[in-house]
Amino acid sequence: MQDLSLHILDIVENSINASATEIRIKIVEDTKENILSIEISDNGRGMDEEMLRKVHDPFFTTKCKRTGLGIPLLAQSAKECNGDLAINTGPGIGTTISARFQYDHIDRKPLGDICKTMIVLIASNPDVDFIYEHRRNDNSYALNTAEIKKELDDVPINLPDVIKIIKDDISAWLISTNIMIQ
Repeated sequence: MQDLSLHILDIVENSINASATEIRIKIVEDTKENILSIEISDNGRGMDEEMLRKVHDPFFTTKCKRTGLGIPLLAQSAKECNGDLAINTGPGIGTTISARFQYDHIDRKPLGDICKTMIVLIASNPDVDFIYEHRRNDNSYALNTAEIKKELDDVPINLPDVIKIIKDDISAWLISTNIMIQ
């Protein structure tokens, strides 16, 4: 995977496949502490100890594809940048995956188009509530699709006009904080 937003997309797809109805994506870019952290948590089925051991194996997957590269590749990307990956999970309690990277490490992959990733997730999964939090130093942004759905009443969140408003809102924040949008 060429950028971290694709890792996020892959991990969130795992959450959706685990029947999650709420998924939190938290990104913290702390240039002063030289850390980039990504945390994805869900209220899905969670994993037992045996599955937790297996998810680090690139040849294990619960999907129809032949390999389960998502978590092993994210772990490798973090390790290559003086970081790490942690998984907190259990049956019935959901899963939290946390990855930390040295922010200025030469091998750290770019964040990528996080706006596009969020839009794809929201538009493709209107029944899932997404909480997207992004902090870059002293600037922060938060989006909660459950709150947006309340405001929309019976209007579908994945209606093109609604998706455009959400996309424009995320993009405006990313541009205002000088976060690259590809």
